[in-house]
Amino acid sequence: MKDFSPRLDFSGAYPNHPRIAVGAVVFHEDRVLLVQRGKPPGEGVWAIPGGRMHLGESLQEAARREILEETGILIEAKDPIHVFDSMERDIFGRVRFHYVIVDLLADFLEGDLRPGDDARDACWASREDLSRLRLSETTRQLLSLHFGFVDAASESSAVAKGLP
Repeated sequence: MKDFSPRLDFSGAYPNHPRIAVGAVVFHEDRVLLVQRGKPPGEGVWAIPGGRMHLGESLQEAARREILEETGILIEAKDPIHVFDSMERDIFGRVRFHYVIVDLLADFLEGDLRPGDDARDACWASREDLSRLRLSETTRQLLSLHFGFVDAASESSAVAKGLP
């Protein structure tokens, strides 16, 4: 029997409006929490963990939920520190992804690091680790601009150009 049930697109691809997402910048023992993305956009790239807000969530609630889902870490999300938009178009010029991303500073509370949800991997990265990881451009900019955590000299082929 043929299945005629509606197919829902949970990927966020080809939206009819920008989507709001959050990220959390979490430091612990001079290391920053990063995830390797397991899905587009930016699959395989290391970035600040986060994801889409759900209806009825505050920025802090969304950040707390996303970080727990992606890393197993419990945080206390603070105030926003960075806001940017990320847009990707397909070869025909159609908007494939469009996010407005609000990054919040967050305190580590507890938990054992483990990748989950749509994170392929997760790590606590030191300043030295960042030079060997393929970072998203916005993660590199965020860590450099707000924390001086990425030196200008580390801007190398390890940076994933054009990826949020």
